[in-house]
Amino acid sequence: MEKKFLDAVRDRRSIYTLGKEKVITKKRIQEIVEDAVMHVPSAFNSQSARVVLLNEKESSKFWNMTRATLKKIVPEELFVATNQKMDSFDAGFGTILFFEDQAVVNELVTKFPAYKDKFPMWSLQSSGMLQFTIWTAFEAEGLGASLQHYNPLIDAEVKEEWSLPESWTLLAEMPFGSVVAPAGAKEFSPIRERVKVFG
Repeated sequence: MEKKFLDAVRDRRSIYTLGKEKVITKKRIQEIVEDAVMHVPSAFNSQSARVVLLNEKESSKFWNMTRATLKKIVPEELFVATNQKMDSFDAGFGTILFFEDQAVVNELVTKFPAYKDKFPMWSLQSSGMLQFTIWTAFEAEGLGASLQHYNPLIDAEVKEEWSLPESWTLLAEMPFGSVVAPAGAKEFSPIRERVKVFG
């Protein structure tokens, strides 16, 4: 399935009812992720983004790990809803973990001290572009996804489980899969309050 870029941008939504139907191959999913990581821009071409792609059982492992961590801190009467969320994320085909390598960011701070206050912000901007690019590319291919943030609660365990460098900072998690139910209607603020045009 192919869409024009802006059509995919318009149609991209948070999909919470995911399934395991193989809409596209694991190889194609990996290609999308690798292309995005390779080509999404970064300040000073720093390429500080790091991604972990978890398919099938590895994705389930991640959500069960997150579930166990949350069970320790969420009050029992509220955990039913939390557990249902974990089930919905685990219902998909996989999960992408988005990181930024702080070793790269810190090296830039040292190398270009005039911009030291900017590099952490620019790093986050680049990560946001990467997340959006993958999310939109998935939409164009017929996959559903959402963006979650269970970091930093799970950071240490994630690094240990998948032997990741200490310098990697987890920023977001993206469960993805086939679309079992579409997103609901979305409301928009008036565009003229959000965009000013001169000339």
